[in-house]
Amino acid sequence: MGDNGSNNGRRRVVITGMGAVSPLGNDVQTTWERLLAGESGAGPITQFDTTDYKVHFACEVKDFDPTDYIDRKDARRMDRFAHLVLAAARQAEADSGLDIAAEADRIGASIATGIGGLRSFQECYDTLITRGPDRVNPFSIPSIIPNLGAGWVSIMLGTRGPLGAQCTACAASNMSIGDGLDSIRLNRADVMLCGGTEAAVNEVGIAGFAAMRALSLNNEDPDHASRPFDAKRDGFVMGEAGAVLVLEELEHAKARGAKIYAEVVGYGLSSDANHITEPDPTGPVRAFKMALDDAGAEASDIDYINAHATSTPIGDASETKMLKLALGEELARRTPVSGTKGATGHCLGAAGAIEAAFTVLAVQNDTLPPTINYEVPDPECDLDYVVEGARDAVVTTAVNNSFGFGGHNACVVFRKYQG
Repeated sequence: MGDNGSNNGRRRVVITGMGAVSPLGNDVQTTWERLLAGESGAGPITQFDTTDYKVHFACEVKDFDPTDYIDRKDARRMDRFAHLVLAAARQAEADSGLDIAAEADRIGASIATGIGGLRSFQECYDTLITRGPDRVNPFSIPSIIPNLGAGWVSIMLGTRGPLGAQCTACAASNMSIGDGLDSIRLNRADVMLCGGTEAAVNEVGIAGFAAMRALSLNNEDPDHASRPFDAKRDGFVMGEAGAVLVLEELEHAKARGAKIYAEVVGYGLSSDANHITEPDPTGPVRAFKMALDDAGAEASDIDYINAHATSTPIGDASETKMLKLALGEELARRTPVSGTKGATGHCLGAAGAIEAAFTVLAVQNDTLPPTINYEVPDPECDLDYVVEGARDAVVTTAVNNSFGFGGHNACVVFRKYQG
């Protein structure tokens, strides 16, 4: 143990605040309570007319008013993906008790998205085609580009430290957490607001993913359509969310008397170099083992895994195989795993962040969230998936997995804070 009790003499990093706007609720507590209760965030799509579409349902954020967090004039200049993450960032800031203005140069942000302003892109193109180039909204490009989720968080909250915007598909916000961890360890910042956002429940998003045959077609029963690891899974359910975690250097947090949810102790990432959408389990294995090495942990130390588990036939089977390779068959079968996308749907670039919040809360509360909608066992998916409701269990060390189109793999390890 080195300085501040950290491995390899590195600065230790803890979570001191969280915020979330999700299909289960518009704050962290509501989202967590509904997740533990086994509820689903799915329902008929309300944001556009789905009559001509193959898919008529999604996991939408509900009853959300961006002007609760953003001035109405500014809100009109932003896409929904920025609205969601700004709300989460405001919540995380308040939860942490930070005074950002007092030390803005030492506070940064790392905010991910998989796509960015997809609705604004669609509206820009529609205007171009129907009304001509001179009628395109001058705020179109700032609303579309993926880095503006991060940009608006920095502008609105006043952070002047490092500012990053990962755009690595479904691994993006786990990578944003890893970037924040590295920034603090390297003394580039004392605090980083890290997370992700996505708002792709629109005509382009639903039509495009449906054309790939990636989405569930269970229009008759949306609540049970997202079914990680179940033999009848037929694709993921589109979700949207914004989530932000406050990562803070331990001594900085202690000096201001901050509450500490958990410690961030490991980060690993790798690439498959294989196929755009078909995972190679050996790539995630390398990221997983790297994260454990970074945390100074053994496979036997892991008490819980929040799986990527999108509810696709190939993906869930591949992740099961990956966990067996990473842990060994016997240990893999004994390690509890949750697929929380059964409740939230797949929030794409926000998935890692909302699931990191779930993993942190599992560590803090010694409670494992359930994998809902698991009914029919799949011989290729034969691990302990926490399928009969939330489970009480001592959780000292937990891992959050995120894997993205293109072969991006990112794993983050959290540990119970023990001083």
